[in-house]
Amino acid sequence: MSEFEDKVRDALSNPKNQGEMSDADSIGTVGSPDCGDMLRMWLKFTEKDGQKVIDRASFQSFGCQTAIAVASMATELLKGKTAEEARDLSANELTGDLGPLPPMKIHCGQLVEGALKNALDGSPSDTPSENLAPTLSSEMQKPKGTIKIVPLD
Repeated sequence: MSEFEDKVRDALSNPKNQGEMSDADSIGTVGSPDCGDMLRMWLKFTEKDGQKVIDRASFQSFGCQTAIAVASMATELLKGKTAEEARDLSANELTGDLGPLPPMKIHCGQLVEGALKNALDGSPSDTPSENLAPTLSSEMQKPKGTIKIVPLD
């Protein structure tokens, strides 16, 4: 088994920050029509030294193991970053300790990057949390027009 596969297995055995965040300030959702993967990312901000920084990030994924591992790594990397710093992170940087993704898995990093940028570019959630779908799967079961899917190039 390759070192990359070992790192993915380690990340999957103890994923960080997986699950919805009921008090999120911003939520981003992205999907890939090519592979069918979808990922949602929640962000919670706090004030630090006069700047708004990411205090917590979490994710939920319908995707392959690599997408889950990258999202887990990314949510840890985002803590303490400003929105501008987070927006500047590339898909390669979001992989963290996993390192460069194999060519067949590059879309997993792009999926995480897309959900992050969708959360950062969207307006902060002013909808009461009880009106938000608690899970990505329940969001997908709503009538059309209620979920925003941003295709990846």
